[in-house]
Amino acid sequence: MDQEAFNISIRKFLKMVGVTSQREIEQAVQKSAGKAGDGFAVKMTLEIPALGVKVPFDGEIKLK
Repeated sequence: MDQEAFNISIRKFLKMVGVTSQREIEQAVQKSAGKAGDGFAVKMTLEIPALGVKVPFDGEIKLK
Protein backbone atom coordinates (compact mmCIF):
# COMPACT_ATOMS: atom_id res chain seq x y z
CA MET A 1 0.00 0.00 0.00
CA ASP A 2 1.22 3.48 -0.84
CA GLN A 3 0.62 5.34 2.44
CA GLU A 4 0.81 8.80 0.88
CA ALA A 5 -1.71 7.96 -1.88
CA PHE A 6 -3.96 6.37 0.74
CA ASN A 7 -3.87 9.45 2.99
CA ILE A 8 -4.49 11.82 0.09
CA SER A 9 -7.44 9.72 -1.06
CA ILE A 10 -8.96 9.74 2.45
CA ARG A 11 -8.54 13.52 2.71
CA LYS A 12 -10.18 14.08 -0.68
CA PHE A 13 -13.12 11.88 0.31
CA LEU A 14 -13.57 13.61 3.67
CA LYS A 15 -13.34 17.05 2.07
CA MET A 16 -16.03 16.09 -0.46
CA VAL A 17 -18.25 14.72 2.32
CA GLY A 18 -17.71 17.81 4.48
CA VAL A 19 -18.38 20.37 1.76
CA THR A 20 -21.41 18.54 0.36
CA SER A 21 -22.86 17.88 3.83
CA GLN A 22 -22.50 21.51 4.83
CA ARG A 23 -24.25 22.66 1.65
CA GLU A 24 -27.12 20.21 2.19
CA ILE A 25 -27.55 21.23 5.83
CA GLU A 26 -27.54 24.94 4.97
CA GLN A 27 -30.15 24.44 2.24
CA ALA A 28 -32.37 22.34 4.51
CA VAL A 29 -32.21 24.96 7.28
CA GLN A 30 -33.11 27.73 4.83
CA LYS A 31 -36.07 25.69 3.53
CA SER A 32 -37.26 24.89 7.05
CA ALA A 33 -38.66 28.41 7.47
CA GLY A 34 -37.69 28.57 11.13
CA LYS A 35 -38.85 25.07 12.06
CA ALA A 36 -35.34 24.15 13.23
CA GLY A 37 -35.69 26.39 16.29
CA ASP A 38 -32.42 26.84 18.18
CA GLY A 39 -30.89 23.71 16.67
CA PHE A 40 -31.42 20.10 15.79
CA ALA A 41 -30.00 16.62 16.28
CA VAL A 42 -27.97 15.14 13.44
CA LYS A 43 -26.86 11.62 12.57
CA MET A 44 -24.37 10.37 10.03
CA THR A 45 -23.12 6.88 9.34
CA LEU A 46 -19.80 5.97 7.78
CA GLU A 47 -20.10 2.71 5.88
CA ILE A 48 -17.36 0.78 4.12
CA PRO A 49 -19.09 -2.40 2.98
CA ALA A 50 -15.93 -4.04 1.62
CA LEU A 51 -14.31 -3.76 5.07
CA GLY A 52 -17.40 -4.46 7.17
CA VAL A 53 -17.32 -0.99 8.73
CA LYS A 54 -20.48 0.78 9.87
CA VAL A 55 -19.92 3.57 12.39
CA PRO A 56 -22.73 5.93 13.48
CA PHE A 57 -22.06 9.50 14.52
CA ASP A 58 -24.61 11.49 16.53
CA GLY A 59 -24.41 15.20 17.21
CA GLU A 60 -26.20 18.50 17.40
CA ILE A 61 -26.13 21.59 15.24
CA LYS A 62 -26.96 24.80 17.09
CA LEU A 63 -28.39 27.82 15.33
CA LYS A 64 -28.08 30.21 18.24
